[in-house]
This record gives sequence, structure tokens and C-alpha cells, in this order.
Amino acid sequence: MADHHFSFQRTYTFSSNFIQGFQSNSGLLFHPEPKYPEPYSPPIKPVETVSARKERQRRQALDRALQLITTEKLPGQEHAISYMQHKFRRNCKSCTLASSGTAVRFFLAMLKTNSRDLLDITRQDIEAFIEQEQDRGLEVRSVRNRTQAVYSFVRYLVENEVIGSDILTRRIRMKLPISLPRAINPEDLRMLFSVMDHTRDRALFLLLLRTGMRIGELLDLRASDVNLQEMKILIYMGEKNYRGRVVYLCKDAVEAAEAWLAVRDSQQEMLFYSNRKPSLSYAAVRDRFTKHLEKTGLAGKGYTIHCLRHTFASELLNAGLRLEVLQQLLGHSSLEVTRQYARLTDKTREEEYFKAMAVIERGEINGHY
Repeated sequence: MADHHFSFQRTYTFSSNFIQGFQSNSGLLFHPEPKYPEPYSPPIKPVETVSARKERQRRQALDRALQLITTEKLPGQEHAISYMQHKFRRNCKSCTLASSGTAVRFFLAMLKTNSRDLLDITRQDIEAFIEQEQDRGLEVRSVRNRTQAVYSFVRYLVENEVIGSDILTRRIRMKLPISLPRAINPEDLRMLFSVMDHTRDRALFLLLLRTGMRIGELLDLRASDVNLQEMKILIYMGEKNYRGRVVYLCKDAVEAAEAWLAVRDSQQEMLFYSNRKPSLSYAAVRDRFTKHLEKTGLAGKGYTIHCLRHTFASELLNAGLRLEVLQQLLGHSSLEVTRQYARLTDKTREEEYFKAMAVIERGEINGHY
């Protein structure tokens, strides 16, 4: 008898109630994926680069200056607007744009008060502006800086044939007091760093002391700019003159930098940053420096962050470093600026004085009083 093979195709139809009941009694077999509400995640902001931040700050400074000039409806404001845009195109820094805008606005406001027209200004108008700024109680250096900003604006008007060139023939030059750089006493310096137990603070202030960098240059450093193996830091753009330079690290600065690099967030681009911002602000650094001065009882001695740069220069000259080398390390455009430290540290003059005075005290000079 032949074997017969049969194939059966059965169709099963289940009711929805049956399926639901089966799902509830059969473990995970037919359980669908649970759908939970998606957790809210705020949009991730792209990390702002240093160049983008500086460009944003420049734009903000320009917009602020133009807003103030146009709001006050000052005489010749169209020329002031053109001048500020010219400064922006020349890639001036945000602080330069802000200070230039303030000086030009105050100058035009003075012309408005005196019922003067910008096209008719004379040397006497600039003299009147200087007197006005002096009456505000500003320091001599601040008055000079604003006067220079006004002269820059006037020169722009002359070059664009808005006014005549006679006003520039005899410029008003203010005499400035020449003060000595203020260095920190060695004993005070040891006391100051003895209370710095914060890794970031110690690295930050020791780098300022050992490299002579300006605070703005240090805050603009990326972590990749520091080369501990070669014991140097690359400053790609100087704070004052846009000139890059190389500064060097001694042993204690390297150790402090290594300690900070070991604990800092490696995802951060900037060498020094805050918890809320990708870069550390000058105000935050100044507050930290002030607190350390208060800890050691040095708050009343007039020390500032910039004194670390003065101390750097003074100590190197006392150790025999040539003035021309110091000029390069400090990033000075003129050697005359660096010579101020030579006046502070001139040991030859000191030795000559006491040698001559010893002769006088022994009565070995010919003269009667």
C-alpha cells in the first residue's frame, strides 16, 4: 500500500481579546516594546572658538558705539559712524572700538553743547575738550588717550577731505609722569605663593610671573599652545601689538603647569576656563588675586596682577639678562619702554653712588661748607 503524504494548511483566526489575554499570561513572548516619553535634552550649542568670540565682541562693541552716537543725535554723527566702521574694518580690538567710540561721542557732545559744527572745528575746540576731560577728574594718562582718539578721528576727516589739514599742524601733546614699574618684594612674593593651594590658581599666577605675559595673552592661550617638553609657550598674537612671540618656562612653572594639565578638563580648548564659560575672564582672575593678597595681609600694598610682569622683568635684569632680550620676551615694540626696568634695577649706579658717598663720609674731598 503506497504511502500518501498529505499537507495541511490551516488558518487560525484569533480574536483581539484572546491575543491580549495571551500576552498578559505568557511572559515576554508577545510583549511590545514599552514606549516611554523621550527625556528632554537641550540643544547642544557649538563651542565658540577664540577667533569667533573676539569677532563677536568686536561687533558688539561697534554696535554699542554706533547706537550711543545715533541716539544722542550729535552733530556730524554720519562722519562718526563712517569713522567707527573704518576702525572696525581695520580689525581694531573690541576695547579699542569701545574707547574710540566713547572719545568721539564725548567730543561731539561738547561741540553740541558749545553750538559748534564739526566742519568748523579748530585747535581751540580740542583744547576745550581736554579741559572738559580734566574737569571730569580723569587721570592724565586717560585724558591723553582720549585726546589721541579724537586726533585719530580728526585725521580721518582730513584724509577724507571733510575738514582742512591746518588743525593737525600743531598737535597738543600732554606731558605724562614717568613712573617706575612696581615689582613685588621677594618676601611678599614668597608669602603670596605659599597660600595658593588651588592647582589652577598656582599654575595661572606662576605662569604670569615666570613668562612675563600680559593677563590677556594668558587667558587667550589654548592648551595646545603650551609645550612642556620644550619648556616654552607660543603666543600667536600679542595683546598690544598683534605680534606673536615665544616665552619660556622654568622648572617650577613647568611643574605647576603639569599639575594643572593633569586635573583640567581635557575637552576644554582653552588652557584656563571657568565652570560656566569656555574661557576665564579678567575679572575672575583679578578677584582670585585679591583674595590671595588678603590672605597674606598684602592687600594694602597696592599690588596688582600686572605687578607679576614687572617682577619678572626686574628679576631677570638683576640676574644679568640683556635689555634687548628682555624686550623680546615682554613683547615691547620699543626698547625705550623696556628701559624703564633698567632704571629700577641699575646696580651699577647704586654701587657708584655708595662708593662716592664713602669717600665723602671719610672727609677725603677738597671742599668747605
